[in-house]
Amino acid sequence: MKKAAIYATTVAVFMSASAVVHAQSFPDQTIKIVVPAAAGGPLDIVARAISDKMSVTLKQSVIVENRAGAGGNIGADFVSKSAPDGYTLLLALGSTLTVNPAIYKDIKFNLRPVSILTSATQMLVVHPSVPVKTVAEYVAWAKREGPIAYGHAGNGTPAHLVMEYFRLRAGFKTTPVAYRGSAPLITDLLSGQFKTAFGATVGLIPQVEDGRLRAIAISSDVRSPLAPNVPTIAESGYPGFRLESDFILLAPGQTPDAVVATLEKTVQKELKEPDIVESFRKQDLRIVGSTPEFAAKRIVDETAAWAGIIKEIGLKASQ
Repeated sequence: MKKAAIYATTVAVFMSASAVVHAQSFPDQTIKIVVPAAAGGPLDIVARAISDKMSVTLKQSVIVENRAGAGGNIGADFVSKSAPDGYTLLLALGSTLTVNPAIYKDIKFNLRPVSILTSATQMLVVHPSVPVKTVAEYVAWAKREGPIAYGHAGNGTPAHLVMEYFRLRAGFKTTPVAYRGSAPLITDLLSGQFKTAFGATVGLIPQVEDGRLRAIAISSDVRSPLAPNVPTIAESGYPGFRLESDFILLAPGQTPDAVVATLEKTVQKELKEPDIVESFRKQDLRIVGSTPEFAAKRIVDETAAWAGIIKEIGLKASQ
């Protein structure tokens, strides 16, 4: 027992010294940001914008690698199992961390938050044939017509979660219709195949502006700058209602404190750059730039909050 204790202490001291040396030289090689989604989407846009800035600040190449699949699990698992040295990072949606472990069997990630970079809103829309303009009218319609069919781009995606959360709060019934991506979903919504959906605000603004869809409300606790006249659900009779898509930068779980601090300081700087601020504003991406501690608490709190909702709606990966 005594030998084992001494051995463990020796290893801990060695690892600490190694981590200090590593942190002092970080970064001295290319950093890779893994995006667990296809190229061209919001996560990818944020990753590439930030990586370009980080490359200049850190004087090292920062590249983006797309590893899509399984609701973000493939990319998150890859980074979880990568060396904890700060050279392989993950930019994921908060739902990958807070929802997926509850609906995918045997999923467990070993990740350490660096910062919540941005968050994005969801907009509730209806087909113009639906005679509602306010949240109160929408809820009355949904109760009268329900269960109402709505489209979403996959189980556990923000558009799916926010509608289920909303219908539980408001007391109406739904029939979810899963699509492989947002493009076919929007096509069917515009043609009236189903009458309502939540979707990324930035992606729905063009259809709302030309009258092909009607905006009812925003899912966050503040209005979107892209749609300042569209109220939030929270201010429309459901106080405390908030569902945003957090974009979180993470490192493998045992990454040294000093490396995480360097990464956090770097992204905090980049998020204040005027061109980044303007670019993200146009994408309806609200800059957060949190500390690792804030990000970790947000993940813990939202994991607990979603556990009950997931159980109540019976959400499973196989659905």
